[in-house]
Amino acid sequence: MKKIIGRKVGMTQIFNDVGAVIPVTVIEAGPCPVVQVKTVETDGYNAVQLGFGDVKEYKVNKPEQGHFKKAGLKPVKHLREFRVCDKCASEVKVGDEIKVDSFAAGENVDVQGISKGKGFQGVIKRHGQSRGPMGHGSMYHRRPGSMGSTSTPGRVFKGKKLPGHMGVNKVTVQNLEIVRVDLDKNVILIKGSVPGNKGSILKISKSVKSND
Repeated sequence: MKKIIGRKVGMTQIFNDVGAVIPVTVIEAGPCPVVQVKTVETDGYNAVQLGFGDVKEYKVNKPEQGHFKKAGLKPVKHLREFRVCDKCASEVKVGDEIKVDSFAAGENVDVQGISKGKGFQGVIKRHGQSRGPMGHGSMYHRRPGSMGSTSTPGRVFKGKKLPGHMGVNKVTVQNLEIVRVDLDKNVILIKGSVPGNKGSILKISKSVKSND
């Protein structure tokens, strides 16, 4: 099963065989125990729940403690669920451990995480709108623009792109190439950048656009 949870360590660069520089994101991935397997018969859909990260037992609340006790596993800090096909749901069992050896260099993956927070931003940065003339006589520079008609309809339509909070959204970046996999350190190097701050939790899975 090519699905795993990881923690973003940061970005660096490495050199390939011909000496070209490749920017990579370092992700500490797994080992991830299988905490729960959901099936169509029991839950209405197929999914696998993986755990990641060590945590002291007293920091886990009672419902979660019961969840881990039912699985016969030590508590973990993070839980993430992955949708899977019927075949994968039948092959994976509770207690199995998913490691980075599920992936190999050259494969493409999708990475999902929570984007960095940008705070309160205007429409130019938040939505990519264009500014008005910057001459001294212009009364319009970086504002949102028209809010709509006057008496008809006499209101601002839903969905109008306005200033507001930006970032901290669930973002998925598709088709990222794995450059290197370090089995000893449980590390995956992925070409380019991925969503989130350093230390944020990521979901890594086989690319949906893969030809395999």
